[in-house]
Amino acid sequence: MNELATLMQPESQSTHTPSVAIIGGGIAGATAAVHMAELGLNVHLIEKGSGLVSGPPICHLHAGGNLYREISTEQCIELLKQSIDTIRLYPQTVNKRPTVIAVPYSDGGSPEELYERLITIQDCYAQLVEKDSANKVLGEPADYYKFYSRDEIEALAELEQPAQPSTIDEWLIPFAKHTDLEVLKFPVVAVQEYGWSVFRIAASATLALEKMPNCQLKTDTQVIGVEESEQGWALECLDSDGQVEFLHVEYLVNACGYETGSIDDLAQKPRERLVEFKAAYVTNWPECQELWPEVIFHGPRGTPNGMAQLTPYPDGIFQLHGMTKDITLFEDGLVASDNASSQPSLPLRLKSKIQKGWDEEVIVERSRRAIEHMSRFIPDYQRAHEFGTPLFGAQQIPGKDDTLRAADVTFEGKHYARVEVVKGSSAYEAAIKLVEQWQLFDYQSQTIEQLHPVTLALTSTEIEQKAKQLAELRTYPQQLAQYYGQ
Repeated sequence: MNELATLMQPESQSTHTPSVAIIGGGIAGATAAVHMAELGLNVHLIEKGSGLVSGPPICHLHAGGNLYREISTEQCIELLKQSIDTIRLYPQTVNKRPTVIAVPYSDGGSPEELYERLITIQDCYAQLVEKDSANKVLGEPADYYKFYSRDEIEALAELEQPAQPSTIDEWLIPFAKHTDLEVLKFPVVAVQEYGWSVFRIAASATLALEKMPNCQLKTDTQVIGVEESEQGWALECLDSDGQVEFLHVEYLVNACGYETGSIDDLAQKPRERLVEFKAAYVTNWPECQELWPEVIFHGPRGTPNGMAQLTPYPDGIFQLHGMTKDITLFEDGLVASDNASSQPSLPLRLKSKIQKGWDEEVIVERSRRAIEHMSRFIPDYQRAHEFGTPLFGAQQIPGKDDTLRAADVTFEGKHYARVEVVKGSSAYEAAIKLVEQWQLFDYQSQTIEQLHPVTLALTSTEIEQKAKQLAELRTYPQQLAQYYGQ
């Protein structure tokens, strides 16, 4: 690595634009690159894959964290604030439909446990909207959530859903018609937690960065060496042709997702963390002619009664999570770092899925289990079938708490940071913290919209078109890239 050290040169005393290298083009790295490039910084985004934002399955914005009863109200409020900012930054990536949260008898919990926290989150949303009307991106604060008794759900089951639902009641009609109400405790609640298209996120970031000449996007490129000096960092990179390139920058951002520990090891910046492998399954319910909300049936995580999650897309395509060890979770799928390395090591069979893909037999088997798990609550879903490659990847969790959901950035020394998001909606806040910590830009009370003219000039048509191309390249159905909802 001595060759790297010789490349580092003292900074000129004249005015210059700071340079930042971001390793990793997932939701965290891509968002940091978009934000910093919009501010006029010299950005180098290095991604070893062929495209951006292709990691763990993203399907939900978590605007209030209502899927997670185990997390604190403080984390829920943090996720709410982060989600609002994310919608303002990436408005064309959101699928605007509510989420239904139901508690089955098999769960052991109580629907009433949701009341107090929802009131707190709703109040926080109202305050944010009062402070800045641009924050009203989740509908009216008074409509943030709505509880339904069994009688009210049964009444909705008698109605026909309009072609384009415009109220929460109208969105709940298919849920009321097809769900086995006998297995549920009441009330159930509908919350304005929207869907989020991973392919439109990827499209938005890619299109924006391609329009900004101060961002150098290097895909199919792997960082194989880093070295620190007083002036910043030198990087040794290897492209897909085997060519070595050296890069020197002032600031280094490690945004490598589940592989963040590998760069920590190269940089000699040890960090304790967990990594968890997860998968969601793409299924088709051909008979479905209605527009569903997202639906969450709560259950104890990691047990046969684990949470079941139904995420809708156009044309009867649904993404399924089942929080059991033979559906979304995996035996030995949660691993921790140790004293020898900051990088937790997944079992070889899971690494193989990330690096080489899935066996067809396993896709069908696990998708079928997900369908059967959902049909416990929606009996007609038994007629659905698997519809292609699962959405999968490994998720990092800083520290040792596997219930952590709101996390963003940590710093080591003057010029090194890790962006360690657990939920994608934390990525924009992490980018801001990078800029503020390193004093790279004076925001001067500018709004999100004022700070990101290139990103927000992208049209819905060009984003969806690019998203469909990315879905096809990654062998997923185009419906996952299309707009859904209001």
